[in-house]
Amino acid sequence: MSKTNKFKIITIALVAAVVSVNCDNDDSNGDSSVNLDFSGTFVQQDQMARPAINTVFVASGQPKDDFNVAIPSAMGAKYQSIFQSRLLALNPAYTTNALGQTAAQLSGLLATDVLGVSKTAPTTFFDGTNVLTGRALADDVIDVELLLIFGGPTGGSNPGLTKDNVNSNDKAFSTTFPYLASAW
Repeated sequence: MSKTNKFKIITIALVAAVVSVNCDNDDSNGDSSVNLDFSGTFVQQDQMARPAINTVFVASGQPKDDFNVAIPSAMGAKYQSIFQSRLLALNPAYTTNALGQTAAQLSGLLATDVLGVSKTAPTTFFDGTNVLTGRALADDVIDVELLLIFGGPTGGSNPGLTKDNVNSNDKAFSTTFPYLASAW
């Protein structure tokens, strides 16, 4: 046997020994079980019943942290005037929107960041007739929000600001719960 072949055989034997010693079926956790621990204090990270409202109308930092943990029933009283100031800063020409709401009415509605539910109307964010009665997955909520902020009384004002030009999801929604589209 040549010297090269002996070297190859020894190398293969060493690699096989290292692999067989280091690879086993043990999960190396010392046979201890892992238990879930739900003790402690948990904090809500984000309040966003209506997408982008929190992002646009609440300043970052402590104001956003305060909004995110606010009790929904107290939000309107605490944040309506802040939302109204920001609304009028975004659209100084605001009078009423497509729902007929004044700046105070819209900002009061948006400041209480919850989704309303109607037992008698279709679930929709806004379809021109039914008003903010929940939110279906296919509802274009950003376009609705832009329309209510910039569209004026007829929804036709500021046409360059009333759409985000993302008209639908890029994948079909599932027909079973949780109904979300599959990931890429």
